[in-house]
Amino acid sequence: MTTIRANCPECGDVQLKVTDLTVRVCSNDEQGSYMFDCPTCSTVVTKEASRRIVDLLTSSGVELQVWSLPAELSEPHFRGPQLSSDDLLSFHELLETSHWFGDLIEMVRSAPSQ
Repeated sequence: MTTIRANCPECGDVQLKVTDLTVRVCSNDEQGSYMFDCPTCSTVVTKEASRRIVDLLTSSGVELQVWSLPAELSEPHFRGPQLSSDDLLSFHELLETSHWFGDLIEMVRSAPSQ
């Protein structure tokens, strides 16, 4: 069985089995990392990994997880005036009414475009 040496920030060098690690790669930018639970202190350790390290670990049999950035990150974000304490208080008071949703829709419709 393959043994992999890694570094825990608390314990220093530790010996791991292939099943002790997980490699993660972001499908959007191909940034990689690996993670493991330290067998000595149980700390969850996460480290950035170059493409070379990702290839080396996965070719050794380490599980690969591919993940994506949330779609919300690519949505347009509109800039508007900063939310003030008074705005928050007014919104809170609006939510206490039974007709808050209809009032909120009307406020949005009548707000000037930005």
